[in-house]
Amino acid sequence: MMRAGTFLPVTLVREIWLRLRGRKIRPHQRTRIVGLSNITTNAMLEIGTRYVGFTAPTDRTWVNVQGAMEVRDYFYLGRGCRIDVGPKGRLILHGGRATANTTFIATHHVEIGRGCTISWGVEFLDTDFHTLEFEGRVDRDPSIVIGERVWIGSYAKILKGVRIGNGCVIAANAVVTKSFEGENLLIGGSPARVLRENVSWK
Repeated sequence: MMRAGTFLPVTLVREIWLRLRGRKIRPHQRTRIVGLSNITTNAMLEIGTRYVGFTAPTDRTWVNVQGAMEVRDYFYLGRGCRIDVGPKGRLILHGGRATANTTFIATHHVEIGRGCTISWGVEFLDTDFHTLEFEGRVDRDPSIVIGERVWIGSYAKILKGVRIGNGCVIAANAVVTKSFEGENLLIGGSPARVLRENVSWK
């Protein structure tokens, strides 16, 4: 029993409120969620509850879901992250974690495989927002699909139409503009290329 004069932490109060609405979400108090009814949580989505040394106490996390967002296994989202799922978009999180200040733009389809680790400042953009016209232009599926247990280094950019195989490592600051569907590859550079094969990470 709580003593008189004590209060439940804001995070716990919000988690209880969200559970009453059928959502398994544990948000830090500086998290704003828009479009709660469009979020499905088969497992816990934890947002910003762990302190990371380079984040600021004032960092806010924004989750804006107009389309659909699914959390299929436990996923941790760091402080300062941005999620924007467009009206026709879909974001699927199979389980893993994203560190602070990572951005997910899902106008079409973004899918993160089970056990992935995403470092800080990473960007996922499945749209260019504008159309570039040129002779011989070929439209391709803009979906981003990341395989299982992929490690993505800080400030990497994953652009539309990219698929990454299981067990790959994407180096910091890589700009990934095409798919690498082989497994256990070290991928880096701008534009990204295969730097090494048969890698593993802990």
